[in-house]
Amino acid sequence: MASGADAVRSRRAGRRLALASLFEAEFGQRTASAILERNLADHEGDPGAAELAREIVEAVVADRERIDQLIEHAAPQYPVVQLARIDRSLLRGGIGEVLHSATTPARVAIAEWVELARIYSGEPTRRLMNGVLGRIATEAGRVPARSGRSDPGAAGPSGRPNSH
Repeated sequence: MASGADAVRSRRAGRRLALASLFEAEFGQRTASAILERNLADHEGDPGAAELAREIVEAVVADRERIDQLIEHAAPQYPVVQLARIDRSLLRGGIGEVLHSATTPARVAIAEWVELARIYSGEPTRRLMNGVLGRIATEAGRVPARSGRSDPGAAGPSGRPNSH
């Protein structure tokens, strides 16, 4: 039986695999699903990571048009086509997990994808991720609305950018 820490590490590895596959697919040579399967074959051994990575990639592939519309709705000042490839991949993966994972609480998914954004893109994208994922999760009923909490520079729960 895996410990709680092992499960967390496994799920984080799954998110990184999903992100890498979604990002590589942005270059148009292969589909995200094909890339993920190749990555999983190269990194055998963690069925928990593979399961979550597949869940996220499948959600994004199946629902990408709607996910992109949700990004445009939550942060209209950041058109999807103008986002950096890594930022687009981060947002799509995060939204895919927040909306489609039956096993990950939305708040956990948001925290994990915000941390991935901080690592792979930087502070502005971390704030954007937090605002967009929070708004989408709230509107989808995955987390209760919270008043009085904002993240400077990100789209707030009202959909308007927070003022500085």
